[in-house]
Amino acid sequence: MLNTTAWNRLRYSLYAPVYDLVAARAFRRARRLALEAVHWHQGQRVLLVGAGTGLDLPCLPRDIEVHAIDISPVMIARLEARAERYGLDVIAATMDAARLAYPDAHFDVVVMHLVVAVMPDPEAGLREAHRVLGEDGQLCVMDKFQSDAHPAGWGRRLVNVVTSFLATDITRQARPLLEGAGFIVEHDTPVMMGSLFRALLARKA
Repeated sequence: MLNTTAWNRLRYSLYAPVYDLVAARAFRRARRLALEAVHWHQGQRVLLVGAGTGLDLPCLPRDIEVHAIDISPVMIARLEARAERYGLDVIAATMDAARLAYPDAHFDVVVMHLVVAVMPDPEAGLREAHRVLGEDGQLCVMDKFQSDAHPAGWGRRLVNVVTSFLATDITRQARPLLEGAGFIVEHDTPVMMGSLFRALLARKA
């Protein structure tokens, strides 16, 4: 398997110095649209999974408690620097999304932007998100997804051998993954490149 946790840690540590040049402007609107669907309340405890360099931080309310994790310590260092520039108090840690070091029902909101299509085991990552969310918790996902209506064809799967090694899996389906992890999708909105990138808001079933 080309996409592994160790490989993700290495490649995103290598990508970190140029990540913002590629991702900041390109995904700004998509991030904002995804986060606008969340029902925000003062004092909520929020977890950013696969937080990268912290590009979601400017889109978040100021009256919440923010925790952020990423598999790459280099990404986390850049996130902490960004949080300091914005005057934000963020609790950041290097952590595997498939093995979250948090107790059950610890968060009100879990944000997973551009990470479901990257994780070696998205099912495990989403199960962990489900576990750490409270009973009325919200899951905010934004990523690229294959149509839910049918699985990827052989051509897409062939291209995916390369894309999953370099950047991202292009064969994953949003609703089967979220529903398989115990979520009910409440909102599913295309946010970029037609319907390739979608923002989904889900709750625990």
